[in-house]
Amino acid sequence: MHGTGATVSPLPLAYTEESAAALAARWRDLGLDGVFAYNDEYAMLLMSALQDEGVRVPEDAAVIGADDLMLSRLLRPRLSTVRIALPSGRGLAELVDRAVRDPGATPESHELFEATVVQRDST
Repeated sequence: MHGTGATVSPLPLAYTEESAAALAARWRDLGLDGVFAYNDEYAMLLMSALQDEGVRVPEDAAVIGADDLMLSRLLRPRLSTVRIALPSGRGLAELVDRAVRDPGATPESHELFEATVVQRDST
């Protein structure tokens, strides 16, 4: 993650402490310097297992999750994450309501998913 060229390697990880511990035990042999986890919960699970294995975060392994859970801000190191802005139910309902009330109106275009990297201490 720190270099200019990146190699992406998918790593299977079940949401269990045992799976995270097994991956953390192999971490140094994998030759990786960072991980982007499925979400903050998986990132926190793996980060804890890496630390238990003596792998320093972020010095030896950068960790980033997704979802921006409140808990990710409370960890040490604080977890970097990707914040994904999802459309609100109210906004979608209003869009559908406008389409039903005025079917001949000019079509609207909306950005539905906006992602922002929130860099904290784990990267």
